[in-house]
Amino acid sequence: MNHFNVAAGILCDPDGRVLIAERLGDGPFHGLWEFPGGKIGDDETALEALARELAEELGIEITACASFMNLRHEYDDRIVTIEFFIVSDWESEPVGREGQALRWVPRERLDAGELLPADVPVIEALQQSH
Repeated sequence: MNHFNVAAGILCDPDGRVLIAERLGDGPFHGLWEFPGGKIGDDETALEALARELAEELGIEITACASFMNLRHEYDDRIVTIEFFIVSDWESEPVGREGQALRWVPRERLDAGELLPADVPVIEALQQSH
């Protein structure tokens, strides 16, 4: 079974909202939403991968972030280990550079049914931390 290491960013604005991105492609999770990020390269740290992915996907440069939680999720065809970061400051306005829709959602209104299964524990932790 394939195993991927992933870095994901939880962008938090001053109003307590978080950014979620529509999942593109024709995979099993098409149409769900996720925290932006992607696979960690062999020669990258999680933070380097996060910075690269958020620049590619959202056109932003991270200026402040902190590790939030790590989790492992087993899907039918793969295992992912995800390191989540709270991104509290960045340069530029996030845009969906790959054609994906973006939404700012108050953290208490995040809906586990809309997001990837691996993101559900993160939603619970975010909602308990405020």
